[in-house]
Amino acid sequence: MKQLSIGIAGAGLLGRLLAWQLARAGHRVSVFDPARGAQPSFDGRQAAGFTAAGMLSPLAELDTGSAEVAALGWRSIALWRGIVSQLRAPPQFSTEGSLLLAHRSDVGSAQRVLARLALAAAGTPQAQALTAAELAALEPALHGAAHAWLLPQEGQIDPVAALRALQAEATGVRWHWNSPVQSVAPGLLVLQDGTQHRFGFVVDVRGTGSRPELPVRGVRGETVWLHAPGHGLTRPVRLLHPRHRVYLVPRPGDIVLVGASEIESEDRSPVSLRSAVELMAAAHSVLPALAEARIRRLDVNLRPALPDNEPFIDAATGLVRINGLFRHGWLIAPALVEDALAQCGLLTRRTAEFAHE
Repeated sequence: MKQLSIGIAGAGLLGRLLAWQLARAGHRVSVFDPARGAQPSFDGRQAAGFTAAGMLSPLAELDTGSAEVAALGWRSIALWRGIVSQLRAPPQFSTEGSLLLAHRSDVGSAQRVLARLALAAAGTPQAQALTAAELAALEPALHGAAHAWLLPQEGQIDPVAALRALQAEATGVRWHWNSPVQSVAPGLLVLQDGTQHRFGFVVDVRGTGSRPELPVRGVRGETVWLHAPGHGLTRPVRLLHPRHRVYLVPRPGDIVLVGASEIESEDRSPVSLRSAVELMAAAHSVLPALAEARIRRLDVNLRPALPDNEPFIDAATGLVRINGLFRHGWLIAPALVEDALAQCGLLTRRTAEFAHE
């Protein structure tokens, strides 16, 4: 394939993954983004990928997501393994499974969730009930939950470290910060200041920035970063809660990230007292080591979702759009990139080889 000049609108997860992959394939890549720079700002305005937990949970997402999303997720876990192996500064990545926990009062809700997973996950790994002794052997730091299930082969990736590595190691890519894109067309990017940039091919991955060209909405996500030396947690945990699907994710540096799956709001204001208290109390109810944790950060962001909450690829001559990652961004991004590049004819054996090494 001949070398192309490619313009990418958006430097979030999809933008950085595309830039890294296309540069490796020998294309000339330029990326435009409204952020001040490549590093996270944690101000609610950065790329949504920085706020995400990085859970790779195709089985758990069948509770509310589609079988298509789950299939993309299983593919992406294998693709992430290849990507991480080729980064000089690889992020934390593991596929040791995740856990679903429920207190005694929530066991009915848990059974309904598990029934949906079993119905939708035919032919894929199934949730496995754990005894108290089995849970203690897997995760000795967890206490307080009456019921537990292992979701095998699920995993996690460190989003901040992965985004940094993809950007830093995208050799030869030109990054244009403070450059919000107003509109895209085949072979053309138009910035908000009216400047036009022409390319052989354009990729639009602006997320909520794609409005009004796409009917995308923002779905609020909230996370609490807790510093808890010696917390002992090694796997992602989902806890059924009367108001939220609370998750706990261990991160390097003695960090436990606590969050809730989704809030239907485009409010970017800071985390409320109620949300913070509920999230941290729920986390402490199953991980007692958090009692003396220090609050490192409260983070908020909006994840891009289309009306059907499904991912979207629209490929045409000179232009491809990818959007609608919703809460599944880290779970499905590599497979979406592979599919989008194949649809627009940019995927060759060389651009896909990272998935198989």
